[in-house]
Amino acid sequence: MNGGWRYRVRSALGVAVITAIAVSVVNSPSAQMVLAAVPLLRRLSTSPPGTVEGLMEIATTVVVVMAALLPLYKPRPRRILDAVVLAQKRVLVGLLALAAIGYFDYTYRLPRLTLLAVAPVLLTTLPAWFVWMRRTPSSDPERAIIVGDDPAEIEHLAPDIDVPVLGYLCPTVAFDTIEGAVSTPAIADGGVASLDRLGGLSRIEDVLVEYDVDTVVLAFEHTDRAEFFGALDACFEHGVDAKVHRDHADQVLTSGTDVGTLVDVDVEPWDVQDYVLKRGFDVAFSVAGLVLLSPVILGIVVAIKLDDGGSVLYKQERTAVFGETFDVFKFRSMVPEGESATPVEDEENDRITRVGRVLRRTHLDEIPQLWSILVGDMSVVGPRAVWTEEESLLEAQERSWRKRWFVKPGLTGLAQVNDVKSTNPEEKLRCDLQYVKEQSFTLDVKIVVRQVWKVCVDLVKTVRN
Repeated sequence: MNGGWRYRVRSALGVAVITAIAVSVVNSPSAQMVLAAVPLLRRLSTSPPGTVEGLMEIATTVVVVMAALLPLYKPRPRRILDAVVLAQKRVLVGLLALAAIGYFDYTYRLPRLTLLAVAPVLLTTLPAWFVWMRRTPSSDPERAIIVGDDPAEIEHLAPDIDVPVLGYLCPTVAFDTIEGAVSTPAIADGGVASLDRLGGLSRIEDVLVEYDVDTVVLAFEHTDRAEFFGALDACFEHGVDAKVHRDHADQVLTSGTDVGTLVDVDVEPWDVQDYVLKRGFDVAFSVAGLVLLSPVILGIVVAIKLDDGGSVLYKQERTAVFGETFDVFKFRSMVPEGESATPVEDEENDRITRVGRVLRRTHLDEIPQLWSILVGDMSVVGPRAVWTEEESLLEAQERSWRKRWFVKPGLTGLAQVNDVKSTNPEEKLRCDLQYVKEQSFTLDVKIVVRQVWKVCVDLVKTVRN
């Protein structure tokens, strides 16, 4: 589509211009003089290149960097933070390629001084360029689609949408009892248009990119099902706004300040600065924990092996954001037999080993989860990651259970610091939803302090006993 090609052309031209300017500025006599004053760079050659040589350096750098950033030229890139991280990764790939070219072929070599000076410039300006591209309003009209599992709800919501509606996504099974497809008059760009079915729910990501969609209106009969959160996940990944009917959304999901039939869903409730603080804290906490606890980790490994000679780690599939799954690791604390999804109190579980009982009382069996935090599957603070097989049982007891999926699971949280376990799903859900509503970096710090104090108290009690 034209909008997609315009985005591709503008983003690629921006990369070429920024890269060319960066190399030109670094190669200028004044810049070379400034670089020569830096103690660490004095040993490198600081002579400005000639005209032909300089043009060759610019051309080589532009071609390599543009090729490295190829995945970012898609219309409607992923979330802003993801786009920044991806841009920095691809710039690093380009810089490594330039270094390799200089190593193998002197003719096209980019001097080491130029490469070192250009690197920080490109690592900051190119991600900023893609953020600007992502945030700059397009001259094209906004585009919306309706995604749902209920044709009647789609027909009901269509007239309330104040931007052009391209069509709707709905599973074929929804029409089994309905003769014909939905063809609903919708006010779009000053005229009347009928809605076309663009496919089933599985096509949502393809449609978001293909049609350069700005807004998704969710028309699900039930907002606590996996399909609803799957659509939210797609909006979250592609940086697309999501709206839902006011009567079909809990305040956990919406901003609470909108007026009208449709309200915005807080697909990404954290502000950029809070997200950076939270992720930075997660990385620092996990790295510090793994390093400082390395002697403890070694001791636990030896103790488990001496106890029964079995495996050290235990792996289990847990549910993450929007119903996605990941593998979580813990120090094994039970005899490896068939598991039951029904939550059981530790005191009633005769499968727990001697070492395992100590690990559970002191929470030391959770240490391997620091790795899941480091790689981004979990956070330090959030709702407890629940075993995937256990989800269905807890959902049967609490209909709103899946609203916990709206944030990344955590090593600790309000439920954990208040000693609320899965054996009490109603109270656990209350704590988790309270965190979803009130989440902030300040609240995270308070919860971590309480959890650390609780671990220390439990450790002292265990030693005394």
